[in-house]
Amino acid sequence: MIVNSMAYRQGREPEVVAVEDISEFIKQPDTFIWLGLLEPDLAFMNTIKQEFNLHELAIEDALTAHQRPKIERYRDSLFIVLKTARRDESGEIHYGETHLFVGKNFLISVRHGQSDSYAKVRQRALENHDKFALGAGYALYCIMDFIVDNYSNIIAKLNDCISNIETAMFNSEFNRDDLQLAYNMRRELSLLRNAAHPVEEICSQLIHLHQETIPESLRPYIRDVQDHASHVVIDADEMREILINAMQVKLALISVQQNEVVKRLAGWGAILVVPTVIFSMYGMNFKNMPELNDYYGYPASLLVTLGICGWIWKKFRNAGWL
Repeated sequence: MIVNSMAYRQGREPEVVAVEDISEFIKQPDTFIWLGLLEPDLAFMNTIKQEFNLHELAIEDALTAHQRPKIERYRDSLFIVLKTARRDESGEIHYGETHLFVGKNFLISVRHGQSDSYAKVRQRALENHDKFALGAGYALYCIMDFIVDNYSNIIAKLNDCISNIETAMFNSEFNRDDLQLAYNMRRELSLLRNAAHPVEEICSQLIHLHQETIPESLRPYIRDVQDHASHVVIDADEMREILINAMQVKLALISVQQNEVVKRLAGWGAILVVPTVIFSMYGMNFKNMPELNDYYGYPASLLVTLGICGWIWKKFRNAGWL
């Protein structure tokens, strides 16, 4: 459950901290605790609650996945929920959650489901010593920036697939796989948009409130995360609109193709009605029938039938039905 438990002090090397010793370390001046957890259980979270003096409602939320993205304040700490997204080698997108407890001198990240490791985030934060000295605020920015960058990378890869889907949609032949691919793409874009959109509001609150966590010097960085999240939302909306239009064009082409088939069938049906009517009359076996005893009656009937059929065929041909 414990992925990382480190204490960071100015001028010293990071130090591994046992969970039961955190409450003592956190009292020391110029000390910042960064604790990373992966799907912890109730007993362990109760220990974390005691060590960091966290609110029980926040602990309850952190134990349960499928929370909506949000930011809430409990006592002297913030509780933030973010959706995470990861695209595997096959192109499938997996979603998870990261729950963050942010205090003046600590950051706790709780991961649920599919999510990339934050080892690179911690390394990046350590490389910026001057900003890392700002404490939990900069660590929070690094995690949020990492999550939103994953959104941007996924949306860029999805955008590369749009042109191929559009080409397939403009093919008049019906292909269920093309429509299924477009539908799945729309679904993924909706999920990604729903993950990125709340980040804008979370960033807005961090920029305008919670100055003890996000000082003035860090607010431009939070605005940058907000801007990236906004771009993801806009791009997702535009791509969804493109897919909707492409699917409508596809259905229109299919409808036109079906109408052409119906027109041809109707045209040939009208032509075949003529010989059907004429020959059915001669098949009724009446004694006194027109031209029954005439030597040229049979050829004349055929010629009249063919003439009428040819005239109808020409009319339909000129009308574009055949």
